[in-house]
Amino acid sequence: MDLPRENVQSYPRPPALEEVRQRITITLGGVVIADTTRALRVLETHHPPTYYLPPEDVFATLTPAVGRSVCEWKGVARYYDVTGGSKTAARAAWAYDDPTPRFAALGGYLAFYPGLMDDCLVGAARVTPQPGGFYGGWVTPNLDGIPKGAPGTNHW
Repeated sequence: MDLPRENVQSYPRPPALEEVRQRITITLGGVVIADTTRALRVLETHHPPTYYLPPEDVFATLTPAVGRSVCEWKGVARYYDVTGGSKTAARAAWAYDDPTPRFAALGGYLAFYPGLMDDCLVGAARVTPQPGGFYGGWVTPNLDGIPKGAPGTNHW
């Protein structure tokens, strides 16, 4: 299934949560560490989508990492080091154990920084990471607009 054209500047604020119709596959260390058709994604103005996968469909070894962050919309996130094959990516995934009521469906689901993985796919579309090192959005070829994260976009 081809991905429809979307413009990151037309995504809503506050963000929206929706089911993903495409298969999501992630590889690390030469092995598939996640494969699901049950993902959710968060859409927020000027951000490429962030994909969240059910923990039952993640096969990587997850080790709790130091630190937490707070999202004004979703709540407190905790981080994980992710091991696939013989490769470990530090602080490469996060989850909301007790998200805000609006994002309750994300509880326990895992998101991954695509730039720290070997490969991430949305259907057949290869993902590139959202610009900058802070955000975890997944840029796919169907996206238009200017995503936040590049130099000069930090305070939009």
